[in-house]
Amino acid sequence: MLRISRDLLINEDDIEIGFVRASGPGGQNVNKLATAAQLRFDTRRITLADDAAARLARLAGQRMTKDGVIVIHAQRFRTQERNRADAIDRLLELLREAMVRPTPRRATRPTLGSKQRRLEGKKHRGDIKARRGRGGFDD
Repeated sequence: MLRISRDLLINEDDIEIGFVRASGPGGQNVNKLATAAQLRFDTRRITLADDAAARLARLAGQRMTKDGVIVIHAQRFRTQERNRADAIDRLLELLREAMVRPTPRRATRPTLGSKQRRLEGKKHRGDIKARRGRGGFDD
């Protein structure tokens, strides 16, 4: 069992990992070995709150299919073991981030000092622009 948060545990048997050939550099080795890990996790197997499920769908983006399966392709490393661990870490990080409820923004009002500084800056800028057209030489 992998612990995501205080309330959420996922079973390691629910995670399917397959290995495919990695793209990119690697010489002749890249044509022989399937080192890239492709992780598939069905989100319908875990119970998530509605807001957490919506955040997970937004964070996963194109990595989540219409059926709710998250697909993570890990090919950073040259060995299957490290790519497998990397894919699992990325899945756990995604789930942890989805479980965090964002703090709501409190509406605040600008202070009197900030209003005065803003108006002084606008006045100064206006004075600079007003002086541009004046003066000069008469020919």
